[in-house]
Amino acid sequence: MRFTPPQDPPITFKARLHDARTATVIGRVLGLAIVVCFTTGVLSHYLQHPSAWLADRLPSRPYWGYRLSQGLHVASGIAAIPLLLAKLWAVYPRLFAWPPVRSVRHALERLSVAVLVAAGIFELFTGLLNTFQWYPWPFNFVPVHYAVAWLLLGAMLLHIAVQWPHIRDHFTRRSPGTLALPAADGPDRRQLLAAVAAGVGAVTLTTAGQSVTALGPLDLFAPRSPAHGPQGPPVNRTAAAARVTEASLADWRLTVAGPRPYALTLEELRALPQHEVTLPIACVEGWSKSARWTGVRVRDLLERAGGGPGAHCRVVSLEAFGAYRVMELGRLYAQDPRTLLALRLNGEVLSLDHGHPARIIAPNRPGVLQTKWVGRLEVA
Repeated sequence: MRFTPPQDPPITFKARLHDARTATVIGRVLGLAIVVCFTTGVLSHYLQHPSAWLADRLPSRPYWGYRLSQGLHVASGIAAIPLLLAKLWAVYPRLFAWPPVRSVRHALERLSVAVLVAAGIFELFTGLLNTFQWYPWPFNFVPVHYAVAWLLLGAMLLHIAVQWPHIRDHFTRRSPGTLALPAADGPDRRQLLAAVAAGVGAVTLTTAGQSVTALGPLDLFAPRSPAHGPQGPPVNRTAAAARVTEASLADWRLTVAGPRPYALTLEELRALPQHEVTLPIACVEGWSKSARWTGVRVRDLLERAGGGPGAHCRVVSLEAFGAYRVMELGRLYAQDPRTLLALRLNGEVLSLDHGHPARIIAPNRPGVLQTKWVGRLEVA
């Protein structure tokens, strides 16, 4: 007698609203959030790591540009998390469909979904942990996050191409979808979408205050409050972390290398014409804070060293180590009248954690490039 092993009963899903229309409505909002997050992320990456041909072309205006773009990047990334979870809930019965592959087109669909889901979860949750400056993984966050962002974009475009007939049917309303619900379920769908919208609104409003001043009172769950910090703006990298001490600054002089090199003491810097600007510190983690900065224009220092109107410079910090210890200041930044070698913050002498005795402050720049504890400028 031939033995036939017992077969598991087919998986059934009794929950409602696992239909194509619900998935499409949530998906298009999720797609918009991912596009905004991707675009602003790529912009941030090239502002932080410009190639040689791009460095002198990066614009210094509008001065608030990076504050806006990075605020959008973090806000759209956080908003995409509940959208991604809702999208997965709407479509997860399809993940258990049998047979797993029925055709070449179906194989492409399954592949795009697998890559899209994996890359989306990786990008959003590692990005969220980055806002807390917590890195519980062995790889370098910046290049991996950047590379997977392109993978996520490609998987999303492939998924849209494969699913285009269903998306088109939803927009033209020729067909409600292969898993359509009766018209009586319309109110349930609206309630579900309203709940998703409320969740997205809640996480956005309670975190966006770190970069949107008007939403500051609602800033309940953001990892950093820009309202709390020495002399106003918060500090990411302290002098202790950079191994800069008051003792190591006892004989500090600013060295400016160029065709006519020179060096200045702090008192000699203070004796030069001082300028005051109001500029934000905008951090890659999403928070930003405007402040009043007073100091000497960088372009005046470069001109004194023999740099012409097209000069740019390299800025070298006194910190012992760090990925941004040496920073390139492109031509448009170096020649902008708002770019200062700042000596004072909000009317006070810079504290050690804010870069005493001198730091760079420039418009439309990531905070990691606003070099602190400046020891040397090199005219290029």
